[in-house]
Amino acid sequence: MYTTNAVESVNASFRKVTKKGAFSNENALLKLLYLRVKELQLKWSDGYIQNWAMVLNQLRMNDSFSSRIEKYTIYLS
Repeated sequence: MYTTNAVESVNASFRKVTKKGAFSNENALLKLLYLRVKELQLKWSDGYIQNWAMVLNQLRMNDSFSSRIEKYTIYLS
Protein backbone atom coordinates (compact mmCIF):
# COMPACT_ATOMS: atom_id res chain seq x y z
CA MET A 1 0.00 0.00 0.00
CA TYR A 2 1.75 3.16 -1.22
CA THR A 3 0.10 6.03 0.61
CA THR A 4 3.16 7.56 2.26
CA ASN A 5 3.39 10.55 -0.07
CA ALA A 6 -0.32 11.36 0.27
CA VAL A 7 -0.21 11.03 4.06
CA GLU A 8 2.94 13.13 4.31
CA SER A 9 1.36 15.76 2.08
CA VAL A 10 -1.69 16.00 4.35
CA ASN A 11 0.52 16.13 7.46
CA ALA A 12 2.65 18.89 5.93
CA SER A 13 -0.49 20.82 5.07
CA PHE A 14 -1.76 20.47 8.65
CA ARG A 15 1.59 21.65 10.04
CA LYS A 16 1.50 24.63 7.70
CA VAL A 17 -1.95 25.84 8.83
CA THR A 18 -1.30 25.18 12.53
CA LYS A 19 2.14 26.80 12.58
CA LYS A 20 0.93 29.83 14.54
CA GLY A 21 -0.34 27.51 17.27
CA ALA A 22 -2.61 29.88 19.20
CA PHE A 23 -6.04 28.25 19.48
CA SER A 24 -8.66 29.32 21.98
CA ASN A 25 -9.89 25.73 22.44
CA GLU A 26 -9.81 22.28 20.89
CA ASN A 27 -12.85 23.00 18.70
CA ALA A 28 -11.04 25.91 17.08
CA LEU A 29 -8.21 23.59 16.05
CA LEU A 30 -10.62 20.92 14.81
CA LYS A 31 -12.53 23.47 12.73
CA LEU A 32 -9.29 24.69 11.16
CA LEU A 33 -8.22 21.15 10.29
CA TYR A 34 -11.67 20.36 8.92
CA LEU A 35 -11.55 23.40 6.66
CA ARG A 36 -8.08 22.42 5.46
CA VAL A 37 -9.31 18.92 4.61
CA LYS A 38 -12.16 20.42 2.60
CA GLU A 39 -9.65 22.62 0.71
CA LEU A 40 -7.45 19.61 -0.01
CA GLN A 41 -10.47 17.63 -1.16
CA LEU A 42 -11.28 20.31 -3.73
CA LYS A 43 -7.64 20.54 -4.77
CA TRP A 44 -7.30 16.78 -5.27
CA SER A 45 -10.81 16.06 -6.56
CA ASP A 46 -9.60 15.72 -10.15
CA GLY A 47 -6.66 13.56 -9.14
CA TYR A 48 -6.33 9.82 -9.18
CA ILE A 49 -4.98 7.75 -6.31
CA GLN A 50 -3.10 4.77 -7.64
CA ASN A 51 -4.50 1.42 -6.45
CA TRP A 52 -7.23 3.13 -4.40
CA ALA A 53 -9.53 0.09 -4.51
CA MET A 54 -6.80 -2.05 -2.93
CA VAL A 55 -6.07 0.58 -0.27
CA LEU A 56 -9.76 0.94 0.56
CA ASN A 57 -10.16 -2.83 0.90
CA GLN A 58 -7.16 -3.02 3.22
CA LEU A 59 -8.57 -0.23 5.39
CA ARG A 60 -11.96 -1.96 5.52
CA MET A 61 -10.29 -5.08 6.94
CA ASN A 62 -9.37 -3.11 10.08
CA ASP A 63 -12.45 -2.89 12.34
CA SER A 64 -11.63 0.59 13.67
CA PHE A 65 -11.38 2.01 10.15
CA SER A 66 -14.23 -0.03 8.74
CA SER A 67 -16.89 1.62 10.90
CA ARG A 68 -15.59 5.08 9.96
CA ILE A 69 -15.38 4.32 6.26
CA GLU A 70 -18.91 2.94 6.02
CA LYS A 71 -20.33 6.40 6.81
CA TYR A 72 -18.62 7.79 3.70
CA THR A 73 -19.05 4.89 1.30
CA ILE A 74 -21.06 7.09 -1.07
CA TYR A 75 -18.14 9.50 -1.42
CA LEU A 76 -15.40 6.90 -1.71
CA SER A 77 -16.83 4.75 -4.46
